[in-house]
Amino acid sequence: MLRFLTILALALLAGQAHADSQLKRFKTVDDSRGWEAVGRLDFAGESFCTGALITPSLVLTAAHCLFDIKTQQRHDPSVMTFRAGFRNGHAQAYRNVRRAIVHPEFSINAANKKGRLTRDIALIELDRPVRDGTVIPFDIASSAQNGQQVGVVSYARYRSQAASLQETCSVLAKQGGVLVTSCDVDFGSSGAPIFSMTQGRPKIVSVVSAKAQFQGRKVSVGTELEGQLDRLMALAQSDKRFFKKVEADIPADSLDGLTDTTYVVGTLD
Repeated sequence: MLRFLTILALALLAGQAHADSQLKRFKTVDDSRGWEAVGRLDFAGESFCTGALITPSLVLTAAHCLFDIKTQQRHDPSVMTFRAGFRNGHAQAYRNVRRAIVHPEFSINAANKKGRLTRDIALIELDRPVRDGTVIPFDIASSAQNGQQVGVVSYARYRSQAASLQETCSVLAKQGGVLVTSCDVDFGSSGAPIFSMTQGRPKIVSVVSAKAQFQGRKVSVGTELEGQLDRLMALAQSDKRFFKKVEADIPADSLDGLTDTTYVVGTLD
């Protein structure tokens, strides 16, 4: 099996089939049309992440978003707010949070970053479904492949008041439960949906977990959903609120070559 470092190096040297597009800020209603199910997930007005509706009641995001960046303690659902289609102080729908469901094998305190990145997904159950006809939850697609064209919609620092779309970026490598992409992310982009852009309406293939560097080049890391999201959906159908933590069994060499990995939780201005 090829080591991750070799795969990523070959991908970068070979170039990308499609040139990356620039970030496009959603300045108007027309700009954001069709993307209203992506929203900003706020934590007591102190920090935020990005999330996306996958059902009228469930928001998909990154697991590490649900932990206070300073104390590493879980945020109480009572301090969370989801704002679908948030733009310049207004949102298509505001919802409070009933409960937050973290992948049972995720641990914010894990010394092994591989275990964090490969299980870094969570579901937010809203207190009420979003039934606005303009806010249409996104479907999930099978995992993206090496070289595939993808896109991302995210909030981030310096652009916290409106989401931005990067319609074209690429999967540089796929290994050990993560996707490494050329997508442009920054603090606050955690949990942002990475979309397959090739067939009809975009479908979510991953969520942003971290940003990293490879040989001086910025890359982003997304958690693969295949096999992992099904577990969370099963938990969401139960009434359980707390789950036993299980250590993940991650191949030791699955993320060789990535350095300076940084969780991308943003601080509100």
